[in-house]
Amino acid sequence: MTKVAIVFHSATGTTKQLAAAVADGALSVAEVDVVNVEIVGADIVEGRFRNSSLIERLKDVDAMIFGSPTFMGCVSAQFKAFADATGDLWADKAWSNKVAGGFTIGSNMSGDQLNTIQYMQIFASQHGMLWASLDIPGNCDAEGRNRLGAQSGLIAHSRDGELHEIDLITANYLGRRIAQVAKIFAAANAPDSQPGLAAA
Repeated sequence: MTKVAIVFHSATGTTKQLAAAVADGALSVAEVDVVNVEIVGADIVEGRFRNSSLIERLKDVDAMIFGSPTFMGCVSAQFKAFADATGDLWADKAWSNKVAGGFTIGSNMSGDQLNTIQYMQIFASQHGMLWASLDIPGNCDAEGRNRLGAQSGLIAHSRDGELHEIDLITANYLGRRIAQVAKIFAAANAPDSQPGLAAA
């Protein structure tokens, strides 16, 4: 069974709705299990992330899909605190070769949301993870997905707390894509797929 974690912080509920759509997409892939990991305010004590059990839940997953609203051109402080708390894992290369992807939402059409995705991409790279893009050419998709045209990950937009249906459909696709990529890597890394490793 391939395990995909959705790791997110939501301030107003819109990021959580996207996370649910991402999870549904991942679950639509056979033999995939989803671990929902929501970062909440109580996890932050004096500015530092203090929920080691949440981080422990990510130990055995094959992929992580990161989600955060965009605040002042980057991830939320809560998500950043979580990222900072993974420093020991970085030193141990504990997440190396896991698949990663990301999504964000903002109240402006730009609002520097791409910087949020790029921060997540750099965070994943720091851990030696393998970033999977959204893989939908903007303005070329027959279903209109990826309506804001970001290739690195899902960028959504909402001014009133209501999510655009196309953004939810795109989130579902992102979850499905990451799950499919994770399955490929998990199968390739299975001991029985690499001659000589099982006996080593």
